[in-house]
Amino acid sequence: MLVPGTVLLPGALSSDEQRDLVDACREWARPPAGMRATVMPNGSVMSARTVCLGWHWYPYRYTRTVDDGDGEPVKPFPDLLATLARDLLATADPAGTWWDASSYEPDVALVNLYGRDARMGLHQDKDERSPAPVVSISLGDDGVFRFGNTENRSRPWQDVTLRSGDVVVFGGPARLAYHGIQRIRPGTGPDIGLAEGRLNVTIRESGLPG
Repeated sequence: MLVPGTVLLPGALSSDEQRDLVDACREWARPPAGMRATVMPNGSVMSARTVCLGWHWYPYRYTRTVDDGDGEPVKPFPDLLATLARDLLATADPAGTWWDASSYEPDVALVNLYGRDARMGLHQDKDERSPAPVVSISLGDDGVFRFGNTENRSRPWQDVTLRSGDVVVFGGPARLAYHGIQRIRPGTGPDIGLAEGRLNVTIRESGLPG
């Protein structure tokens, strides 16, 4: 456990499960409504590239169409991710201390692709209306994950190396903790069909109508 409300599940996904998920991410990344680089309100461009499922996220809102891209309807949220996320949440929090896994209804996923030089600054996942936990899956190269506090981007924080197949679940008192990726370690990923880089599949319950 990193901090209360956060659970790290090392190697939670088998090699076959990782390969299947990489194949699925490759299909989700194709246009229309495919993977793109997000432009922030200040004009900067995120170094990680993203494709959204269920709801399209861009700073700082959710829509049903890719309003900052090709304008196409967002790809549907797949049942396979909902089932996987519930199973992982039940493993991370079997007593339902922060959330009952059987009532977890995820409907949005952000698939982030990190190249060798990509990073993501400390941020909160706070555009959802639901306080349900976030389930975050790592695939490919190792990434140095920084998990901070709920108040600001300053210390205290913890750095942990996330490897392919690792899962982080955070909810309850850690649901709005600041977190980000400090760096990628190229060439550290297993043979799962991803030539290089790191994929992160972040599954959430939006709480939005419809």
